[in-house]
Amino acid sequence: MEILAGLLILLVLLRAPLAGLLSGQRIATWTTVFVSVMVQATPFLVFGVVLSAVIAVYVPRGFWAKALPSHPALAVPVASCAGVILPGCECGSVPIAGSLMRRGVTPAAALAFLLAAPAVNPIVLTATAVAFPGRPGIVVLRAVGSLIIATLMGWLWLRLGKAEWIKLPHRPELDDLARGRAFWASCRHDIIHAGGYLALGAAAAATINVFVPERWLLLVAAHPFLSVVALGLLAVLLSICSEADAFVAASLSQFSLTARLAFLLVGPMVDLKLMSMQAGVFGRRFAFRFAPTTFVAAVAVGLGLGAVFL
Repeated sequence: MEILAGLLILLVLLRAPLAGLLSGQRIATWTTVFVSVMVQATPFLVFGVVLSAVIAVYVPRGFWAKALPSHPALAVPVASCAGVILPGCECGSVPIAGSLMRRGVTPAAALAFLLAAPAVNPIVLTATAVAFPGRPGIVVLRAVGSLIIATLMGWLWLRLGKAEWIKLPHRPELDDLARGRAFWASCRHDIIHAGGYLALGAAAAATINVFVPERWLLLVAAHPFLSVVALGLLAVLLSICSEADAFVAASLSQFSLTARLAFLLVGPMVDLKLMSMQAGVFGRRFAFRFAPTTFVAAVAVGLGLGAVFL
């Protein structure tokens, strides 16, 4: 409280020079991007946190062992396909995946769900069809490519992943509380951890949007391979919610369809706000390994599907 009071006093004393700084074009753009990312992501983050609390409190611990195949290698593709029935974005999938791990789901299956759910749910696929009228192949390739990436990453985790790389934050013990109190305790815990990192990721995305010149992207648009990598990196930097990224991809008409497909595959799986949230929920050691590997897999799958079908 003392720090907050001191900051408020400084804001009052320095309001005149701060007003001049905040009126600049770059600051206005930064604020617009930051607010838009937060407004897009927050409802789905809340949805994911609430669903995570429901899983933690109301779903019996033994349910997931019965719902998923007992063999981890089979559980991964099943968990990937489960994302089809959950309308949400990447912000909501992070706390849900954490809750699944706490309820005994193998990390490989939970991570496959985390990657697939934001890209293959009905809302995202419908938005993609609207953004690319007359091109149903883009919708199909986005769904199939996302399932391939999620399944491959789940199997890769089974092969190479280590349990000590995932460090879930300490959570208050819920089993000893009444269900209503346990539900709200779970919601408070997850919204503090995931929401704070969401704000940091949104700030980073806004900063890069302001300071990365657009002409740099135009220089590589004509190169088949570099254009795919460039749009993959752009998806990471822009951090657009998966429900809206298809309209941005459609507007990038100077790039090939393959490059735009890579944009659609990378965005829901790897972006600044998502990496920040993963670091908060699963630990930095996990995020620093998982996000770059997922990016490479998404770009490779996008290149392969585009070369064959586009």
